Amino acid sequence: MLDTITKKRIDDCRDILVGKLPDPKAQIEQITIGLIYKFMADMDKEAVELGGKAKFFSDYTMPDPKDENKEITIPFSNYSWDRLFDSKVTASEMLRLYSEAIEGMEKNPNIPQLFRDIFNNAYLPYRDPETLKLFLKTIGEFEYTHSEKLGDAFEYLLSVMGSQGDAGQFRTPRHIIDFLVAIVDPRKTDTIMDPACGTAGFLISAFKYLKQKNNNQFTPDEQKKIIQNFVGYDISPDMVRLSLVNLYLHGFTEPHIFEYDTLSSEDRWNDNFDVILANPPFMSPKGGIRPHKRFTIPSKRSEVLFVDYIAEHLTPKGKAGIIIPEGVIFQSGTSYKSLRKMLVENYLYGVVSLPSGVFNPYSGVKTSILLLDKELAKKSTQILFINIENDGYSLGSQRNEINGGQLEEAIKATKLFKQSIIENTEFQNSGIAHSVDKKEILENNNYNLNGESYKNIIEVNSNYEMVSLSNEEIFKVVSGGTPSSKIEEYWEGEINWATLVDLPASDRISTINSTKRKITDLGLQKSSAKLLPINSILVSTRATIGRIAINKVKCATNQGFKNIIIVDSNRADSDYVAFMMTMLIEKMNAMATGGTFKELSTKNFKTLEIPLPSIEKQKEIVSEIFSHIKSIESLKNDIEKKENAINERISKVWGI
Repeated sequence: MLDTITKKRIDDCRDILVGKLPDPKAQIEQITIGLIYKFMADMDKEAVELGGKAKFFSDYTMPDPKDENKEITIPFSNYSWDRLFDSKVTASEMLRLYSEAIEGMEKNPNIPQLFRDIFNNAYLPYRDPETLKLFLKTIGEFEYTHSEKLGDAFEYLLSVMGSQGDAGQFRTPRHIIDFLVAIVDPRKTDTIMDPACGTAGFLISAFKYLKQKNNNQFTPDEQKKIIQNFVGYDISPDMVRLSLVNLYLHGFTEPHIFEYDTLSSEDRWNDNFDVILANPPFMSPKGGIRPHKRFTIPSKRSEVLFVDYIAEHLTPKGKAGIIIPEGVIFQSGTSYKSLRKMLVENYLYGVVSLPSGVFNPYSGVKTSILLLDKELAKKSTQILFINIENDGYSLGSQRNEINGGQLEEAIKATKLFKQSIIENTEFQNSGIAHSVDKKEILENNNYNLNGESYKNIIEVNSNYEMVSLSNEEIFKVVSGGTPSSKIEEYWEGEINWATLVDLPASDRISTINSTKRKITDLGLQKSSAKLLPINSILVSTRATIGRIAINKVKCATNQGFKNIIIVDSNRADSDYVAFMMTMLIEKMNAMATGGTFKELSTKNFKTLEIPLPSIEKQKEIVSEIFSHIKSIESLKNDIEKKENAINERISKVWGI
């Protein structure tokens, strides 16, 4: 259990290093190396006290590089902890000894392979003797008689770094890791892999999950066999080092973590796994990834390639859980669409939408989880969609625990969905979960995986013909645009240019007679804004979605609008269309996609349908609605008069 003294020492180490190593990730690496160095020294000390010999810091022989027939002795005992702090050793000599030791550790045959791997490519990135002396003095205050004590310090170190924006590799919150593992539900006979393992969080969570499922009663032989099934890859040697330490501290005596470029190397391409768990990197370098030619989906985007890799490296009964950025769900690029099509046809059985603040404080990006199961996908004609709005923590920068978390409900819904596929029964939709026919997704050429867009927000039983906004005989849908704000000649003209400020939230339908900002003819020509004829219907479709207006003067809009121009006024009345659009606000919000700002694309907007009776019936309906609006205004005036009368009577009593 972590105590306040251990916590303070870690914080002190960070404070000492920050002047030379401002990068939190570099601090982690050096503190980790220091802690392991001291742990090895303590193990040697304990062995000597029990009558044995030092193992880690002991001399060894090797062939003489000058004469292969001779051997030379490497005095590795010179690097022992006691030697570093010998009163005769100066700060400069301490720096030399410590630097030589960590760089030479991987060559020492006396040291177990795991520890040699931990020190692979290790080095001291600063050359200030006094900083190192103060740092090692603080590390020296740790006393380790068992790896659990080292584990407490390391857990805290990772938790601190997990809250640092600069340390992007540590960003998957533990409760989300555990949630994903519980949904995937690995078995103790499964081979389990993470292709971008970072600090091995998913692998450790999966191991704990298996132990919990078996009442923590693995025999030593069982545990050894299970541990052999866990594999992790990471492109970064620093991450490999941290994974090795983390796994060792969780009972993995011989962890299988490899420094490996999952997307560019082919060395391990033929290795498949029963379970793959991952939160792969979202970012692609400038110019994109340069993968080899064995991927099914040609792409340079890391998120596309990782999902493709994971799908292709599952065994015939394999399953996976992958955290992905929202772009994978809806982006219209060819590689994204091809990936979604492949997943729906062969691998995917579920999509879990997570709230945008899950990765706060260092990223507000919207994410989802893809659930793959090759065997289940073959049997199912449906895809499960789960929408989580509360993961049990507030979505601000502090991420404090709150009531109403929906993760357990999501786990139960997933189990029920799997059960319905196996038993060939109908899945009952719930508040956060609903299923959609694969056919419906595949009929949509974009193969959109935004579950909310497939929901029937309102059950339509209209007696009138439903007409799509894409019907070009009746409607024309155009977007807006914004002239460059840097060019003065584009602004302060006579053309009305509508923005959200011209559509107050209090209005059911706003009327545009003039706009707050105006542009010039040149501004209109030099932007994608278009001049709309009078009686067009303006609909906000970005960030704030669903404010509606009718323009009574010619105007343009910014790009946050989709605007409906009535092409045939004998078939559609603008007031009627505007009123009908108010019933689609919830659906528009459900169809909108995006991370920071949700937006409804023109393509999706044009799929919206409204009931369209005869023009005479439309005008009759509009007249009736206006009559009700007039009555409401009259009642509002009566209420205001009565409120004033009450206030006047009270004031009169007070003599005011």
